[in-house]
This record gives sequence, structure tokens and C-alpha cells, in this order.
Amino acid sequence: MKRTFLKISILFIFLIASAAIQGQEQQRFPKPEFESGYTQPSPTKPEPRAFALEYFDVIILVAVLLLVSYFIFRKRSRKGIFWTSLFTLLYFGFIRAGCICSIGAIQNVSLSLADPSYGISVFALLFFVIPLIFALFTGRTFCAGACPLGAIQDVVVYKPIQLPLALQRGLGMIPYVYLGLAVLYAATGTDFIICRYDPFIGIFRMNAPFLMTVLGIGFLLIGLFVARPYCRFFCPYSVLLKWASRFSKKHLTITPSKCISCKLCENSCPFDAINIPDDSVGKSDIAGNSRRFIILSLLVPVWIAIGVFVGHQSHVFLSKGHPKVYLAELLISRPELRNDQENLDIQAFLASGKPMNQLVDEAKEVRDRFKIGSWLLGAFIGLVFGVRLINQYVYRRREDYEPDKAECLSCGRCMDYCPVES
Repeated sequence: MKRTFLKISILFIFLIASAAIQGQEQQRFPKPEFESGYTQPSPTKPEPRAFALEYFDVIILVAVLLLVSYFIFRKRSRKGIFWTSLFTLLYFGFIRAGCICSIGAIQNVSLSLADPSYGISVFALLFFVIPLIFALFTGRTFCAGACPLGAIQDVVVYKPIQLPLALQRGLGMIPYVYLGLAVLYAATGTDFIICRYDPFIGIFRMNAPFLMTVLGIGFLLIGLFVARPYCRFFCPYSVLLKWASRFSKKHLTITPSKCISCKLCENSCPFDAINIPDDSVGKSDIAGNSRRFIILSLLVPVWIAIGVFVGHQSHVFLSKGHPKVYLAELLISRPELRNDQENLDIQAFLASGKPMNQLVDEAKEVRDRFKIGSWLLGAFIGLVFGVRLINQYVYRRREDYEPDKAECLSCGRCMDYCPVES
């Protein structure tokens, strides 16, 4: 335990030292940073890389997923999973600098579906699809050992605490909202917000803006006691992995054979993803849950309608994130800024010779796309909220301790606590 704490302390000292030397410039559309070498990711022009190396990355991803599956289902080895995740952290994290990643590939896929002129890289598509295919057959093996963002958080788990169930459910809505916003902003060509606000890519590259580096270190500090906070309460890709893993043909099991209900695994999971047996529910409770289930099911369309209304009301605000809309509103509301030589966005527009009317028309087109997208986003969030309320009153009889297929990250910790031998 002391050695673990020492390793964690050394890691944080190193990260804090690296953060101290970062730049602190923070703008709406920041000027290029020539000194640090850091560039914000472009939503339409991904950085090219040699085909051979791209294929190599895909091969490594598949190999890691197969290896993790082997350690889960054949060897039942938590150590094997952990050491594989450290390799992932080294290669996909620090060597490949966190790019390309399956989480960010959500945006490439969204933009390619919305904009026919955008040609998605086959490698980005593979990184998006392959972990989902594995999740359909083996559960969230990607989270267990193939995701560098998960691996860096898993290293620092020290004394995890159990959050109140109500708080977990509330925080559990964030990934759905984040996913919806990421798809909306990518599909409209506004920004790749998953990449821009990735809390760990600055640590991997050692050259992010100061505030983003502090955010990453903050997640790791929280991760000492709340295991994998980004994975559980922020990661948008986790939503898709949960959906796929829920229908997985095969999944990690706590015990290799019959559960003896020894309860040793009950507190082993730092992610609160183990479902315990529940034989205490009486007939009256089941009847009450049935009534609530019916009522909440009937309210789902209401939640969707509310979501559409909120989306409609917020589309103007959300559209301001697009450069054309932002620039058009800025020039209309503050025409004196045309003489501001320090504003690179305005000066670049004036130098292009584009008439103001054209910019306004383009901004209106973008805002119209946001109107439709915001309706869909609101409907999606309303549907998710309604379904999550319903799930609280769905009774499933369990006789054994078993991992929740959707929430389980397949880390293998629970396997070490089980005294049953295969």
C-alpha cells in the first residue's frame, strides 16, 4: 500500500511540475501558440499520418482487445489486464499522444454523416467501430485495457469511496448530454469539443494550455477516491459502449462457476457495478413498481416534448459556438471592432474580401442547422431521462452476485476476491 501511494505521489509531482510550465492564454478563438507547438484539433482537417503506421495502430488496438479478452475469459487475471492497460497508456497515450482515439472518432463519424464533402479516414472509422464490436461479444474490454484515458485513471485509484446512488444517477446523465452536444457541434462543422476539452491529452502531449492541464490533474486527484470519474460521469463513448455491452454475448463474471454468496466481492468494485442478490422484494413492492412503471412510461412522450422545447429555446445560444455565427453577430453588434487590429478573426474576414451580406446568409444557414439539431438533441435527452426513470422501477430477480453488463468496466478486480476455483 505504501509503495502504491509513493508511485501515485511521484506521478502527481511530475504532472504538476509539467503543468507549471504551460502557457495560460485563454481566448474565445485563441491566437496560434508558436512557442509551445500545441495546436487545437481541426474538425475538418485531421493530421495525416503514414498508412503503414495507421494500419499498425489498428493492429495494436485489435491485439490489445484480444489480449484483454484472453485475460478475462481464459486466465481470469487482473494483473494481466492491468499490465496490458499500462502498455496502452504508454503507446496510445504518450507515444501516440492520445490521437487517434475511439472517443474522439465519434466526431469524425458525425461530421461524415452530416457533410458528404467530408471524407472520414478509414482508420478513424475502424477505431470507432472495433471497440463497439468487441463490446457486443465480450463487454467493455476497451474500457478495461485498451483506452489510455481509462488506464491513466486506473493507475491512481487509491481508496475509492461509494457515492450516493442519487448522485450517481444524476451524474450519469452528463455523458448523454455530452454525447449529444459533441454530435451536434461536429455535425454542424462547429468544433470537435471532445478533443478540445479532453482533460488528459495535454498530459499525454505535455504542451496543452495551463487550464486544461490543471483540469486533467484535477480529474486524477479526484480519481484517488472516486474511481475513474471521467469514464463514469463524462465519457461520451461510454454511452455507446454501455448500449453494446448490455447485449454482449459473453461478459466478465465474478466467479468461474457457481456463486456461493460469500459476499467477499461485494465491496471489491470501485465503480459500484456489481448487482447483489435481492430476494427481499415482496408482492406489494412489485405491484407498486408496476404502477410506477406504467405511469413513467406514459410520461416519456412528455419528457421528449419538454426536451424539444428546451432544444428550440437554446439553439440560438448553442449556434454562437460556430465561427461564422459568432463573427457575424460580433460585427453586427459592435461594428467598431472592424478597426481592431488585434482581433485576428475580424481582420482575416476583412482581408478575404467577402461581403458582409454573404457572411450573414451563411450564419443564418448554420443557425437553421442548429435549430433542427437542437430539436433532435432535446428529444434524445428527454428520451434518455424518461427511460432512466423507468429503469428504477424495473425489477429483476437475482440469485447471485453478478456484474452489471452496462456499468461494468471489465477491470477484473472482483475476480481476485472470489474464492471459487474453476
